[in-house]
Amino acid sequence: MGKAWARDGDVISGAVLSALGLFIFLQAHQWDYSGPDGPGPGFFPTWYGLGLIVLSLVLTAQTIRKGFDQPAIDWRAAGRGLATWAAFTAAAALLKPLGFVLSFALLSFFIVAVIFRRPLATAAMTAVGLAAAFYLVFAVALDVALPVGRLGF
Repeated sequence: MGKAWARDGDVISGAVLSALGLFIFLQAHQWDYSGPDGPGPGFFPTWYGLGLIVLSLVLTAQTIRKGFDQPAIDWRAAGRGLATWAAFTAAAALLKPLGFVLSFALLSFFIVAVIFRRPLATAAMTAVGLAAAFYLVFAVALDVALPVGRLGF
């Protein structure tokens, strides 16, 4: 086994995520955990940081327990993951000019059509349905203002 664990991607990412979780947890303790109206600004980040620490330690422990004989990298799956990340980044960049509804619909369309390789009609119906559902839940039912683009939606 030697120092194979030091070069394993799951162990490295587990260590980095544990450090991030610890940082979030420590920063959250600078805010009030609860207030007179319920949970305070430190409530969610405290539990998020703890959850991140626990799950990253589980990832590291499972990797060490199963050993380090890893199969070759699946570059097609890695490419799909990077394409999804790029699509999220593009959707975030398009949020101001296009608004939430349209940028979310485009993101959904891309993921269904390109990543999951479904027919374009299925991707279009999914994109319209998800965007409409998010709009109805947040803007109509919960009265939360979603970002509006230059086109007015």
